[in-house]
Amino acid sequence: MRPPFDPTLYLVTDTALCLPRPVADVVRAAVAGGVTAVQVRDKLAPRRELLALTRSVQAALADRPDVPVVVNDAVDVALLAGADGVHVGQEDLPADEVRALIGPDRLLGVSVESAADLAEALALPPGTVDVVGLSPVWATPTKPEAGPGLGLDATRELAAAAHAGGLRAVAIGGIDATRAAAAAATGVDGICVVSAVCAAPDPRAAAARLRAALSPVGAR
Repeated sequence: MRPPFDPTLYLVTDTALCLPRPVADVVRAAVAGGVTAVQVRDKLAPRRELLALTRSVQAALADRPDVPVVVNDAVDVALLAGADGVHVGQEDLPADEVRALIGPDRLLGVSVESAADLAEALALPPGTVDVVGLSPVWATPTKPEAGPGLGLDATRELAAAAHAGGLRAVAIGGIDATRAAAAAATGVDGICVVSAVCAAPDPRAAAARLRAALSPVGAR
């Protein structure tokens, strides 16, 4: 049975942006402020360090079993840590093969950058993918290789297509408190943030501001 997954405010970690604070401390504060799910991402960390990082985040959230911890890309780390799921991008391992590795009881997210990417995710057997990350809504320095942003109209269309195919969708890329409501209004099930929380002087307050920005439009 897969863990509960509320993607309303989905934090993706960035080790460098969190400095000089430990990632786990930033995550703990952000969850106290309203973050509902966490993805551990550090593309530069060796696997051993990423495993330690993931475990430190899990330990920080030991009293919050309602907040799932997902690992970006590294299926082996997710399995060793007993994480709640994995998120893969278009250049990572194929989603169907990742599902075979992680089994039926973990979450699987896939980055979607175009209608063609979404069509591939929707063509997979039901239950393979749980959520698609529509990326990037706006261009973002935390992932420059993602290219120009989708924009709100394309995000809205992709979210609707994902829902029609039985998948949840989250928006990521360039989202901060000033853009959160507009991103949520596209019909996504939640928003993902990186620098808006990781680089904030007060991650708890930053998360609270984001949740406040979402409440008028009722993020799904």
